[in-house]
Amino acid sequence: MACVLGLDIGTTSTIGILIRLPDQVLGLATRPVTLRSEHAGWAEEDPAQWWTNVRDIVQELLRTSSIKAEEIVAIGTTGMLPAVVLLDDRGEVLRPSIQQSDGRCGAEVAELRTECDETAFIAKAGNGINQQLVTAKLRWIERHEPEVFSRIATVFGSYDYINWRLTGERAVEQNWALEAGFVDVSTHRIDDDLVALAHISRSAVPRKIASHEILGSVSAKAADETGLMAGTPVVGGAADMIASALGAGVAKAGDVLLKFGGSVDILIATDQIKPDPRMYLDYHLVPGLFMPNGCMSTGGSGLNWFVRNFAGGETAAAQAEGISVHQRLDGLAAARPAGADGLTILPYFLGEKTPIHDPAARGVIDGLTLSHDIGHVWRALLEAYAYAIAHHVEVLNDMGHQTERYLVSDGGSNSRIWMQIVADVLQKPVQRLTGHPGSCIGAAWTAAIGVGLTDDWSGVSGFVSFAYRLDPDPRKADIYRDGYRRYRDLYARLSAPAATRAGLSS
Repeated sequence: MACVLGLDIGTTSTIGILIRLPDQVLGLATRPVTLRSEHAGWAEEDPAQWWTNVRDIVQELLRTSSIKAEEIVAIGTTGMLPAVVLLDDRGEVLRPSIQQSDGRCGAEVAELRTECDETAFIAKAGNGINQQLVTAKLRWIERHEPEVFSRIATVFGSYDYINWRLTGERAVEQNWALEAGFVDVSTHRIDDDLVALAHISRSAVPRKIASHEILGSVSAKAADETGLMAGTPVVGGAADMIASALGAGVAKAGDVLLKFGGSVDILIATDQIKPDPRMYLDYHLVPGLFMPNGCMSTGGSGLNWFVRNFAGGETAAAQAEGISVHQRLDGLAAARPAGADGLTILPYFLGEKTPIHDPAARGVIDGLTLSHDIGHVWRALLEAYAYAIAHHVEVLNDMGHQTERYLVSDGGSNSRIWMQIVADVLQKPVQRLTGHPGSCIGAAWTAAIGVGLTDDWSGVSGFVSFAYRLDPDPRKADIYRDGYRRYRDLYARLSAPAATRAGLSS
């Protein structure tokens, strides 16, 4: 029987899922990805590693699921957004990808702000002038790597690159193009003047394609490398956070998904375009809907960094107890009081994206004393990301979006103490999803839509069910109200000019 393959080119891992409609998971496989940060604020990866992972994952899924390649009738991809992958005219990758969390291009963002009327830019492009723009990253390359810049023949994203490796077709998925800063939201077309701001030729940006539109089919070369059947249709793909939101069932105004992956994302569905420089604007996968959203530079990647560098002793203790180091640290955090005894952390370890858009922001630990221990620090880290979520909610409400129901997904949502802290900070219930394998399920379902296996976008919810709901503890409302105020004030005091520029005081 027909089945569909979904591939997620994530920041910390590559994931593949094989599904059969309406609700059967046939196999799931994953491979790690190496994130490199050779300088402060940098975040790069090797596209060749993504492709190697895809080959290994497909071969594993075919081997372990007992599915034959000819039974796979469609392929969908998803990935982090908007990574920047550059090819020369021979199709060779020119340099490591620059990731969406990379914050190196502050000078180029400032330069763009002097050249452009930002209000007019936002109205046209739907997004503000910030470090997320591919235009700013390309200008950085032009300035610092002119030899690379002169050889650019193609600019696209992570899953666009994998689609090209699968099919030989070059295209940019609609949300990569939108967040890159190349789409005029009044026409929904790539705009020549917006591309020109990046100082590249118009031909370097491939055609824009809808997420569920068939891009091409698996080439003979890709079939030989992966074990897939040549001629298998491949659709345009999807931004990872949008694909994850689809899988979570976020399609009604007021529904919010909090996605706890390598970064923390917050997404809300709407049928209205309300461009705002503090947040990003994306297309929902369901035609006619949009998805304003925020994305922090870190999340799980920040927690993992802390574990690697500072939790050696807890790692050994966790191994002796037969649990993960994250579970042990969670236990220590749960035993510390709300507010971490006055410890406040700014989790801006790679600068920060929404809503402050400050690539020069840095991680800060404030209030540290000899009375604090690693449990306090871990709790303060979890609280820091919860405060950052509250900041996003405040901005979304200010934009006119009502945030009603909170769903939580991805790996970080397995931490019950972290999710309880989020509920307590927001003073709203949070509903944890179970069975949600992440963005890969949205990619697979989008492919199923694209080839006509189904026309029901909401049908993907059959793969996901509700686990438990965590209700807020009203006794902690005042503690976290004060903690949130300290969190906001700390950044404002350390970086008042940047905070004012980003609209922090709004």
